[in-house]
Amino acid sequence: MLTLSNVIKRYPGHPPRTVLNGVSLELREGECVAIMGESGSGKSTLLNLAAGLDKPDGGRIVFDGADLAALDDDGATLLRRTRMGFVFQAFHVLPNLSAAQNVALPLWLNGVPAADLTVRVKAALASVGLDDRANTLPRELSGGELQRIAIARALVHRPSLVLADEPTGNLDHDTATRILPLLRDVTRESRAAVLLVTHSAAAAASADRVLRLTRDGLAPYAPPLERTL
Repeated sequence: MLTLSNVIKRYPGHPPRTVLNGVSLELREGECVAIMGESGSGKSTLLNLAAGLDKPDGGRIVFDGADLAALDDDGATLLRRTRMGFVFQAFHVLPNLSAAQNVALPLWLNGVPAADLTVRVKAALASVGLDDRANTLPRELSGGELQRIAIARALVHRPSLVLADEPTGNLDHDTATRILPLLRDVTRESRAAVLLVTHSAAAAASADRVLRLTRDGLAPYAPPLERTL
């Protein structure tokens, strides 16, 4: 599904700054992998590389058999539009569109016929428990509802890969604990793979695997030991 092999990413400077050094990962169909790390550790850079929004300075990234670094801008855009879904910390819903219209955006961009579009949007909203909010504008929705709209939008075009960047960062604790299991349940049904980056162990708890991003690549996440008296 998605394979990162010894990926290196540097940013210009004197000397250049290495953000990712030898990152390797294999993500399988239907699997959810959470990448943990502190702010500035390179998590978002890793996600941008996996999305083909940036190119590595070393190593290789292959998604569904395509070497992302070998694609031109049009090819990478088409791959993202048809085969990937995105869930962001800031939701990124369009304020002047209803919930249903926001969810429909990927289908419009992919030229899905109107009759099929309506059916798929309704099913996507139902899958996140918002079928009764289809005509509601974003300003009338809570943070948790907005994130559920974002999840429905990310999945409505049936992507193979969902990339989630700190998806609970703008949510209160109680709402956040409901959103991640929902994302996991909905993606399991569609067999989509999920790559989730977060600094929160609680947010990563619903993943099949949790890894920590370090200066030397990815390592299994080991929760800190509880102190005893």
